[in-house]
Amino acid sequence: MVSQPGEGGTLGWKQSAIALGSNLGDSQTILESALRILDQTSDITLQKQSSWYQTAPIGPPQPDYINGCARLHTRLSPQELLETLLATEAHFGRVRSQRWGARTIDLDLLLFNDIILDTAKLQIPHPRMRERAFVLVPLAEIAPDWIDPVSGKAIAQLLQTVDCSGVRRL
Repeated sequence: MVSQPGEGGTLGWKQSAIALGSNLGDSQTILESALRILDQTSDITLQKQSSWYQTAPIGPPQPDYINGCARLHTRLSPQELLETLLATEAHFGRVRSQRWGARTIDLDLLLFNDIILDTAKLQIPHPRMRERAFVLVPLAEIAPDWIDPVSGKAIAQLLQTVDCSGVRRL
């Protein structure tokens, strides 16, 4: 049996959602390669991925991004999954030098079952996902009915509250 959002599932499998973004290098190839690496990682299975979207950047002047989202099943804890995402970023040369600066890859843990977590290193749900069209558009494509445990609203409902004019499907 496959777990659904909000359920613990069997055999310790949990549902998670991640956001992917890149605006340096061959962005789409980098993002697709990252998903393959995650899918081949022990205790992670790629369940569904969104289309890719071209989006306007936030922050300093820089190239447009390619963004998408993916649903994963995992036996990892939220912290272990975060460490795996950070290691995957490092594999592709991610250097964290400027907040909201250009990057080869950005992997954000958005949701993990229906938990709310707030630690120094990890916040779930992602604290800014509800205000970002470049996250909500692809997330609504693959998980429209997933309930954000903070707002109590489905992802499809949250999408209706943001300006999507800067998001274009590739």
